[in-house]
Amino acid sequence: MAVSTEEAITREAIEGLYRAFEQKSVALLRKVVTPDWEYIPEPAGAAPGPEQMVQIFANIATALPDMKITILDVLIHGDRVGVRAEITGTQTGKLLGIAASSKHISFAIHSFHQMRGNLIAKTWHLEDWLSVFRQLGQLPPTLE
Repeated sequence: MAVSTEEAITREAIEGLYRAFEQKSVALLRKVVTPDWEYIPEPAGAAPGPEQMVQIFANIATALPDMKITILDVLIHGDRVGVRAEITGTQTGKLLGIAASSKHISFAIHSFHQMRGNLIAKTWHLEDWLSVFRQLGQLPPTLE
């Protein structure tokens, strides 16, 4: 089945978003999201835009420096995109308040994105944190 040019451009932006997360690169993120990009649920106190990820990327770099994201499915329907992916990495730093364990973890993520032109304007995301907590053998201190 032939892929349209528009679909190829959308897929390129989506893949760029996940590369930005994997590389913890706000510079790369700026290339694929709108200046007023919304990340829902947003980090506490965050303003829309790629800069909201600066601290999150720093936290990920400490917690999962070898993080890899494998995109399993991309479904494009008009200006909406659904993504099913898997994150893997070794927890070598504090993760959501849980001390470094040196354990390898793997968990599912599901995201929906809304495109505006060639850029991502909104991202709704859901991560399987229960799976992470089971693999690490504990809950974050704020949930105990």
